[in-house]
Amino acid sequence: MTPKSSKNNQPIPWLWLGLGAVLTIILIGIALIYLGNFLTRPPAATADSQELTIIRLTAPPLPTATAAIVQPIPTLAPTATPVPTPDFSVPPPEVTAGYYAAVIDTGGVGVTVRNGPSTSNIQVALAGEGSIVFVVEGPEAGGEYQWWRIRLTDGTEGWAAGDFLAPSAAP
Repeated sequence: MTPKSSKNNQPIPWLWLGLGAVLTIILIGIALIYLGNFLTRPPAATADSQELTIIRLTAPPLPTATAAIVQPIPTLAPTATPVPTPDFSVPPPEVTAGYYAAVIDTGGVGVTVRNGPSTSNIQVALAGEGSIVFVVEGPEAGGEYQWWRIRLTDGTEGWAAGDFLAPSAAP
């Protein structure tokens, strides 16, 4: 009895199915042979290139570590010119700022030390006749006198008329 297909009730063509399977296997075998020959065949030489170029891929060389040499930039250092130390043991020829002075010609009363270079300023202290004072700055004109800013031995500072001061050695 011949097997029948469930749809049409026609017999299955076994002969044609077998021949198709055999033919497919033969064609696949031939394709594999040609493909193997194609992949193992050396490349054909062309007229333009007769030498082969071999390209070798390599990594770039690593930089070698070197010690950095830091050269300092020379700079010119300013040279300090020493300021001569004033010699307070010898008085200058006239009253000068930065030196000492003596209170003179006040008739024993002393000179009035004021808070500004004028007779109209307030009296701060009284420097006695013959006392030694340090001259801070001056002279500055004010009224009928030339005024000098002085410092008394107790640290009080003020202005005194230059007519009553004379250059003096340090106490």
